[in-house]
Amino acid sequence: MSYTFKRKCYMQKARNIGVDVKMPTRECDSNLCPFHGTLPVHGRIIEGYVVSDKMTGAVVIRRDYLYKIKKYDRYERRHGKISAKLPACLDVKQGDIVRAMETRPLARNVSFVVIEKVDAKH
Repeated sequence: MSYTFKRKCYMQKARNIGVDVKMPTRECDSNLCPFHGTLPVHGRIIEGYVVSDKMTGAVVIRRDYLYKIKKYDRYERRHGKISAKLPACLDVKQGDIVRAMETRPLARNVSFVVIEKVDAKH
């Protein structure tokens, strides 16, 4: 067997990342993919919708949440934006609801990777 054949057989199977998510249908050969590469995932799982997919290989995710003001015993709406790596095997565009998981720092602002497309918002 040649090296390329071994690599091809390896790429056909997506690895288990330890979280109950749908496996991607497409394959990619990126090393920075949690399913087909060697990128480890751990820590927090966030869910939000994609507000921008203009970066190469990354998306911006907006996460809305409620913050309690103790003095008035009420809540206010807040949001945060998080940049996340987008593997080539996932088909995500602007407006999709996605789930991302924490990983090692990949760039100055990128410490999350998209692991699943949940639904389309619009």
